[in-house]
Amino acid sequence: MSENILFNQGQSISSKYDFSKTYLSADIFKKKDGSGPAPSPQFPERITLSDGTDIPLIGFGTFRLNGGHGVNTMLQALKTGYRSLDTAVNYENEGAVGEAIQRTSLNREDLFITSKLPGRHQKFDDTITTIQESLFRTKLDYFDLYLIHWPNPLADNYVEAWQGLIEAQKMGLVRSIGVSNFLPEHLERLEKETGVLPVINQIELHPYWSQPKQRKFNKDHGIFTQAWSPLGRANAVLQDETIRKIAEAHHKSIAQIILRWELQLGVGVIPKSSSSKRQFENLNLFDFELSTAEVNLITNLDKPNGRTNNQDPAIYQEF
Repeated sequence: MSENILFNQGQSISSKYDFSKTYLSADIFKKKDGSGPAPSPQFPERITLSDGTDIPLIGFGTFRLNGGHGVNTMLQALKTGYRSLDTAVNYENEGAVGEAIQRTSLNREDLFITSKLPGRHQKFDDTITTIQESLFRTKLDYFDLYLIHWPNPLADNYVEAWQGLIEAQKMGLVRSIGVSNFLPEHLERLEKETGVLPVINQIELHPYWSQPKQRKFNKDHGIFTQAWSPLGRANAVLQDETIRKIAEAHHKSIAQIILRWELQLGVGVIPKSSSSKRQFENLNLFDFELSTAEVNLITNLDKPNGRTNNQDPAIYQEF
């Protein structure tokens, strides 16, 4: 592995679509002190994280995309214009992700690949070995981003796992390190005990669960918020009457409105679809903009507990 490949930053995200008509205000991504990740008019579809790594604002989720069907679906997404694939050990499809990468004509440095550490491997040595095994399965030399999938606070090994990710980054196995489903108290402990904060916190976020306090904490600490299940796992939110009316006004799909709303909140998204039409729609979010009133209408749909599967990171365990 050569160092210039491992840490080559600032790569342009190539796409056959024109995303230049509308771009997001840099202010929504910045910390209180004015620093932090920001998109630009030239490349509105990506931002730069606090560690200097570029990441697409829109990634492609791969949960339950396994085997040959999964490979074909990912290849279609890459042809459509996606450059970021999000997987995890617990998705049991890192091999399919690797196969899609092998089959595409795209250069490795033009792709952004994420995987995640399962709870059963949160010991320090296990963390390093698990990342290496993930790389073997994907046939990659490095990951662009590696996350701790869940804090599993009852087991209380997430600080040790985080120390393992820090070491893996030093070894060149990963370019950037982050977490998923971490609450403010978990993040504060990571900083207190290691001095290192994640660059990304990937959390459940959709119109019925917009997580304003978590988003604010992340933003104030220079942590980019990325939404998993940005469309609510295709639940009732895709039938919501308020969002439907906004979609009709913009001549867009309900999914496009939801994803654009999330981008305007300063959140990255990783939608998943096997349909080539929906893959394109979910990527094509930069030729329109929601008004402040429309953003607020969607945000006000928030429910006291809008989680789709009641997975509260304060007590939820996933191994």
